Amino acid sequence: MSRLLRLNLPPALPDPEPLRTRSAVAVVVGPEDDLLFIRRAERIGDPWSGDMAFPGGREEPADGHPRATAERETFEEVGLDLSGATFLGALSPMVSPLRIPSKGFGIHPFVFRVDTWPAFTMSEEVASVHRLALARILAGEGREEFTYRGHGIERVLPCMRLDGTFIWGLTLRVVDDLVERLRALP
Repeated sequence: MSRLLRLNLPPALPDPEPLRTRSAVAVVVGPEDDLLFIRRAERIGDPWSGDMAFPGGREEPADGHPRATAERETFEEVGLDLSGATFLGALSPMVSPLRIPSKGFGIHPFVFRVDTWPAFTMSEEVASVHRLALARILAGEGREEFTYRGHGIERVLPCMRLDGTFIWGLTLRVVDDLVERLRALP
């Protein structure tokens, strides 16, 4: 998709507010303009247990930068080395509206383009790998709403259901940020 290469994203954006806990994710676009998602493994104590997500995780002191976190975590979780990928830039940092798992939690999404997909090697944190066509996402396929009940609240939230996946929350907000930017291109 030539539009994707014209995104002109900054290399990083400042934190939306002071964050005590930072994480980073890799939004990876493949050779057929498909986006890489993972389904997180079911784990006790994980607030995103079983959810669809982008590869990524918590920043470690040795990372030095959230982009390095996204790259490290992607390799650890699915065996995808992003060192040879085309780095397209950063999307807007996101803060969890529910402040889960703790107050001051946010993620930094970074966009990469790969020419080929590897044979994925999933860590114990990943239940499955999914690739969804960007064209279908741009077309709004699978968009609907659901009623979220948890943490003492009930509200109607947007979601996307494609090919057996259920994407919502911070992951969907990252998807929507990418989609809005792509739709704004000439």
